[in-house]
Parts: sequence; C-alpha cells; structure tokens
Amino acid sequence: MLQQRTEPAWIDAFEAVLRRCALQSGDTVAILCESQSRPVLPELARLAAARLGARSFTLVLPSVFETKQPVARSTGASIAIQNIAPVIAALAGSTLVVDCTVEGLMHAPELPAILQGVSGRQPRIVYVSNEHPEALVRLLPDEATEARVKDHVKRLRAASTMRVTSAAGTDLSIALQGAHGKAVVGGNWGSTTRPGTLTHWPGGLALAFPAAGSVNGCLVLAEGDVNLTFKRYIERPITLTIEHDYIAKIEGAGVDAELMRSYIAAWSSREGDRDTYAVSHVGYGLNPAARWDSMALYDKRDFNGTELRAFAGNFLYSTGANEVAGRYTQGHFDLPMRHCTVALDGAIVIDQGQVVA
Repeated sequence: MLQQRTEPAWIDAFEAVLRRCALQSGDTVAILCESQSRPVLPELARLAAARLGARSFTLVLPSVFETKQPVARSTGASIAIQNIAPVIAALAGSTLVVDCTVEGLMHAPELPAILQGVSGRQPRIVYVSNEHPEALVRLLPDEATEARVKDHVKRLRAASTMRVTSAAGTDLSIALQGAHGKAVVGGNWGSTTRPGTLTHWPGGLALAFPAAGSVNGCLVLAEGDVNLTFKRYIERPITLTIEHDYIAKIEGAGVDAELMRSYIAAWSSREGDRDTYAVSHVGYGLNPAARWDSMALYDKRDFNGTELRAFAGNFLYSTGANEVAGRYTQGHFDLPMRHCTVALDGAIVIDQGQVVA
C-alpha cells in the first residue's frame, strides 16, 4: 500500500488544478473537510493555495454516522454540514471552495445556498475525490478532455433520446426531452473558472438527470462491469428490468446479484424510500487517461472510484437521488459498463465501448 505523505509531485498537481480554477493571489480559499477525510488532501490543498499567494482557511466538521439505516456509500451527498448557517456563510463568501469531504457536496442539500454566494459574489467549488493522491496526479485535467466533454454536453442537450445497447443484452431507452419533461444535462472536466459552479477532480464525463418516467428497458451488467458502491468488478451477469425509471426485477445468480438485491431492499424497506430503485443519472466517460483496470491496483480504502466513472467509452448508469425527478435518497449505485453502444437521436457517440471521434 502506498503511503499518504506529502510529496512534491502531489503539491504540484494541486497547484495545477487551482491554477486551472483561476485562483489568484489574494483570493480566499475555503478548504472543507470532515473528521473522516483523507488527511493528506486538505494539507495538499493548503500548501498549493499558499504557493499561489491565496489566503486559505480550513473548516473541519465532525463526520456524521447514521445508526438506524443501511451503510451509505458513493452518494455524492456529504451530510457533514448539517445546515449549520455559519459554515454555509463562510463557504459562500469564499472565492474558491476546495471540497475534501468524503462524499462531496455534489448532491448535498446545502449546495444551492453555497453557490448562491453573498453580496453579489459567487464561489466556485472543486471537489477533490476521496482518492489516493497518486490517482489524482495521473488524472490532471487538460485542454483536450475539457473540449471533448463540452462538445458531448452540447450533443446531449440537443438530443431528444438516448438509446443504449450491448451484445450482452442491454437495450435501454431514455427520453431526454418530450412529454415527461426535459433532462438536466451537465459535464465535468476537472476544473472550473465560472462563479456559481461545481466541478470534481478527476473529471471527464458527460451525463444527464432524466425527468420522471423517462427510462425504460433492460440493463445487463456483464462480467467486468463495475458496481462502484461495492467497489467490485461484476463476475456473473445481472439483468435489470427498468419500467418508468424503476428497477422492476433484478435477475441473476451468484453473489453480485444477491448483494445488489440485499442492499437495495434494505433501503427500500424504509418507509417512503422506494426511490433507491429509480434512476439517478445516465452518461458516459470521455477521459482517455482514466483506466477501467485501476480498481484492481488499490486497496478499497485508497480508492473512491471516480476514475472508473470517467474512463473513456464507459456507459454510466446510476440509481438513487435525482433532484430533477423530485427523488431523494441515500441509497445509490454507480454502475460503469463496458462495451456498450450509446446513440443520441440515432447518432452513435459510443460504439461498443469506444468514443466515436
């Protein structure tokens, strides 16, 4: 296992990302972490900000542990802030927030208030995924990935339908516009210069949050696909039947299917939390530097999995919270899949797991 000490190359990487986020001398940087954060990450952020002449401060919040619900993983919704008004005000008043919480603020309930800012000034947020710094260094944002993601975000916004197929049996239809409403589309390339926005590092994916009732069909998780909530490569196929957004059946033999059925049922048994069966977001990876096989090379505690969400050509299907559809739950699966074909209004953008130029 690699040691998590401060290394010059890691400070260089953090400095490069802060530069790409347009951090200037004299700007205010809020470094947000919690008691269970990876200690080296906020330290690297602090040192990198100092190199650029920015003024930084660190907020360390107690991690929150729920005792009467299933274990929550891979949610993208940190609950550490707990709606504490002075914390929100401090973050909202900063130029840049470096988010080093375990799960990140992407779906946190306090995010809109933070991005709204104060006195007409809005912060920007970069969530540093809870990875070992070695992975972050390998996956620095670059101009080519940014341009590629922006191009595919435009394609997604212009499309009415997405269809996903595979030789394994996947045949999924997603309405991006139409009678059900319009999906909210976004993308991430690992840096941001625009006030009032959030990015995450590593980046390199385009995605959509469909409106309610927009997703139907069959999704087959094949051998080698990934369940990032469990940090496992799929070893035996799982077939998901999806009707009006919700998983109606989980079919398959072996421990992969059993684990999925068990975990999702644990959430759905809680009153009003059937939404763990519903679609959260769909999208595809566009980062050629990210590797599908990287999970095999790290201990679970050293690996958060953003790299596998972003590796070029994967189709990413996620279940759980979807604010666009009015659904909120901490039960969540991120499922990057290989060898899929993704078409937007009939035009193929991912061909059997390869990004179409």
